[in-house]
Amino acid sequence: QVQLVESGGGLVQAGGSLRLSCTGSGRTFSNYAMGWFRQAPGKEREFVGTTTWNGGNTIYADSVKGRFFISRDNAKKTLYLQMNGLKPEDSATYTCAAKRHAFGLSRWYADYDFRGRGTQVTVSS
Repeated sequence: QVQLVESGGGLVQAGGSLRLSCTGSGRTFSNYAMGWFRQAPGKEREFVGTTTWNGGNTIYADSVKGRFFISRDNAKKTLYLQMNGLKPEDSATYTCAAKRHAFGLSRWYADYDFRGRGTQVTVSS
């Protein structure tokens, strides 16, 4: 079992940056591949990106590639999402998730075993 808590969300103007954090507690953080997902009101949940247990392999959704960057610090049990060049369409609740089988990457939310409650990001135009 691992508990996940996101932080760092807020209101930012278009073109700005935010860094989200996801801090884990409980089992060894490095046992898990980690992912970020987002969901805007009235829309389906969307994959943002995911990284393996040591950050050695990371993939992103096309919509955020080149603007968003995932990193992790296993000693601090923390996953990060650096978001640059934010657009109004990036506004959503961002959720982190942990997946056993830490070497494999998945774009599918259902493949993840533990999830946080999310942090709200609002980008104004």
